[in-house]
Amino acid sequence: MSERISRDLSRRAAEVAVRVADLLENLCSEEAGGESVAFLRDWAASAAQRAAATPGAHPPADTPLDRLVHRFGLGSLETELLLFAGLPEEHEGLARTFRTMHPGGAPHPSVGLAGLLTDCAARAAARGGVRAQAPDRVALRRLLHEGPAVRAGVLALTGEGPFHERSLTLADGLWEALHGHPVRPAALEEADPGPPVAGLDGWLELPETARAVAALRSRDPRILLVGARDETVGLSRCAALARAAGLGLFAARTRPEDPRAMGLLGLHAAVRDAVPLLVVAAPEGGAAGPVTPAVARIPGPLLVCAAPGTVRPGPHRPVLTVPVGPIGTADRRTAWRAALPEAPEQAPRLAARHPLDPALTAQVALDVHSRAALAPGAAQDGAVPDVAGAIRARAGALLPPGVDLVGPRARWPRLVLGGEADGQLRDAVARLRHQALVLDDWRLLEEARAARGVRLLLTGPPGTGKSLAAEVLATEAGRDLLVVDGSELVSKYIGETEKNLAACFEVAERTQAVFLLDEADALFAARTEVSGANDRFANMETAYLLQRLDRFDGLAVLTTNLRQNIDAAFIRRMDFVVEFPLPDEAGRHRMWELHLPRALLHADVDLAGLAQHYPVPGGWIRNAAIGAAFRAADDGGAVRQGHLVDAMRREYGKAARPFPGEPAAPAGAGADRRAARALDPAHDFPAPANGRRTQKESS
Repeated sequence: MSERISRDLSRRAAEVAVRVADLLENLCSEEAGGESVAFLRDWAASAAQRAAATPGAHPPADTPLDRLVHRFGLGSLETELLLFAGLPEEHEGLARTFRTMHPGGAPHPSVGLAGLLTDCAARAAARGGVRAQAPDRVALRRLLHEGPAVRAGVLALTGEGPFHERSLTLADGLWEALHGHPVRPAALEEADPGPPVAGLDGWLELPETARAVAALRSRDPRILLVGARDETVGLSRCAALARAAGLGLFAARTRPEDPRAMGLLGLHAAVRDAVPLLVVAAPEGGAAGPVTPAVARIPGPLLVCAAPGTVRPGPHRPVLTVPVGPIGTADRRTAWRAALPEAPEQAPRLAARHPLDPALTAQVALDVHSRAALAPGAAQDGAVPDVAGAIRARAGALLPPGVDLVGPRARWPRLVLGGEADGQLRDAVARLRHQALVLDDWRLLEEARAARGVRLLLTGPPGTGKSLAAEVLATEAGRDLLVVDGSELVSKYIGETEKNLAACFEVAERTQAVFLLDEADALFAARTEVSGANDRFANMETAYLLQRLDRFDGLAVLTTNLRQNIDAAFIRRMDFVVEFPLPDEAGRHRMWELHLPRALLHADVDLAGLAQHYPVPGGWIRNAAIGAAFRAADDGGAVRQGHLVDAMRREYGKAARPFPGEPAAPAGAGADRRAARALDPAHDFPAPANGRRTQKESS
């Protein structure tokens, strides 16, 4: 088909070339124009012969040229001028021919030559008795100043000098596009929306979406604005709209305010019988506010994919705003089934654990299949694909500085926390796990106006296990953990704090990771009375962050050591506020046991005595256990009571608190421990590499 289209365009251009040859033959002597006339006739004859010899002899019914003429309402004279201006693109000999005839030596037909052709047509029409219908110089001048082809940018007058000495040229890349080739002008950077993805059926049934599809089918001039923070999501919605309307898409990134570039977008979409799609990137580095697209040269609907706040439609064209959501649970399951057809039974679990947008689901599936192809022996029938690993790998490139995306490992037994606090944490995981069932299947999202997402505030003194609890929550929820240090996000530059946090939330939404914001009081401190510019901007940051947290539909965990400094409006938005008190004696004993495997302990270690004598948080116990283990390794033996006491003394010193001394040894403990050690083969430690043992160990 593409060959037929190309040869048909050459045939139609050849008809114009014959008229140019006739003109030269009448105006020039054989010595002056004979060579040019002969070349024009020979080329025209060859083009017509090739078109006639093309399989499927009849001309194609719908060519790019026909679409262009129809879309922009071009008349017969403008269509002939278009073919006339395209002749130099057909053959290098034609370009040389026009160069010899141009007053300025340009390889394009001049306006004067177009006028001579018009005069010839007028004289021929007069001889045929149809003078009133023949074009003349007045009509030509009007078309080249204000005709549809010039207004749309199809034809342009270039060069300097008088009107008739200027060149008649075509829009950049248009002639090759009329040949059916997928060319793209330099001003139109490619933006590939990709094929439509599965999982958008429910979204397409929304009233706003159905109106957008009807607007595309009508071909009336409109702007359809698809606002999405994630360009991948926005592009997938545009592809789904075009498919539902039965149309193609021609997408490009270009300068929205540039009329010439926007005209090229409309032209190249028209010749492809496609809807033009303008992709507007979010401004960087505090650029100017939203831009208004120059849409005067685009005759029908224009799709715009842009981040919120980057585009302001003008007042002279109707606007439809197309939301990108919501996406229901059923559609998410459909997306996972289509993305991973080899594991359809896993779709409900994947949709609940990784509730990604269908466009992102398709991306993750590409990565999963690529990994499987590189290690075909590792895949097993019925095995669950490593979706979490693929999500983590793809999101790694998007992580802002100071943010870590980790795979959690801690489980419930590592968290020594009883009573109400433990129950609240387990309820939070259950709420996330059953979110789709309760909100979508049971319809509480509509009936009770419930919100998606789970938000927890963990408060308590340092070292009481708040960060560990976040890791446990992520492990039990089957998700990665995005660790963000609140103090690292705060910037003295206006707007940078919001930008940093927005980037973190974007990664969390892409990966569906548990969002851990440590030292939240640095960001969500209580708003103050405005006494200056700094207070005003600090309050704006807090308000923005509260709104951003409301929109997050995953599990957000925020920790603080100073609950009294947290804004009351922020507290009200929390689903759970969990207090982490200092552990009691039983809890401290359990922590000592967790951090020190029994096989590493000397018989003189009294963990119960340590737990009773040192009322400290779990973070101190962990640090002391690790420090004592390294001291024991250096001494060449087991972890002794003295190692643990010395390590605990250092913890008290770091906190500038008085050390309470060593715990009292229970009566008869020495002999009993020596006997127990003699009977316990687990305490037979190997000597270190240098063979050194302490005096106590060798005695």
